[in-house]
Amino acid sequence: MSTSLGLKSLRERPFELLKELERLSRIAQSGQERESGSGREWVGVAFRLGAENFLVAREETREVMGLPAMLTRVPGAKPWIRGLANVRGQLLPVVDLRAFLGGGVTTTARSTRVLVANHREIPGGLMVDEVLGFRRFGDAEFAAEVPPTLLRCERYLAGAFKRGAEVWPVFSVRGLLESADFLRAAAS
Repeated sequence: MSTSLGLKSLRERPFELLKELERLSRIAQSGQERESGSGREWVGVAFRLGAENFLVAREETREVMGLPAMLTRVPGAKPWIRGLANVRGQLLPVVDLRAFLGGGVTTTARSTRVLVANHREIPGGLMVDEVLGFRRFGDAEFAAEVPPTLLRCERYLAGAFKRGAEVWPVFSVRGLLESADFLRAAAS
């Protein structure tokens, strides 16, 4: 007998129906824990740069926001520094991440977003083509080997999560913000 038929037969007995739903949810939950190995999960923010998808750890992202309407250009800065934005009284440098990586200038569209880095000392907003939302992965889906990317940004990757045919490279915001290339933002 299928589950839906079994639940329909309990329609007139609400207490037994709730007990059966709880039993079924416990079975489903224990099956998911076995599939993901230790039961721990990794949560990240998925985003798109050009034609490629990436992840950034949830802990490395303070917030996701739309592109600020007002960006003040910084004289003498490299072209990938899009400008400074006043976000709730705090100055936030906005960086065109694709341009920094050498993949061309990001065209602003309705889907363009800024990932605000969660870094104690170096403020930064990373402009990306689109944010795709949260993605959750089990520990067993992580691979430490860094996959090749079209943007050639392997030096800023911290492994990847693999699920079926999909590969999600993990972008290290901390690695980017603390790199010598990023810290040299003055134009030559």
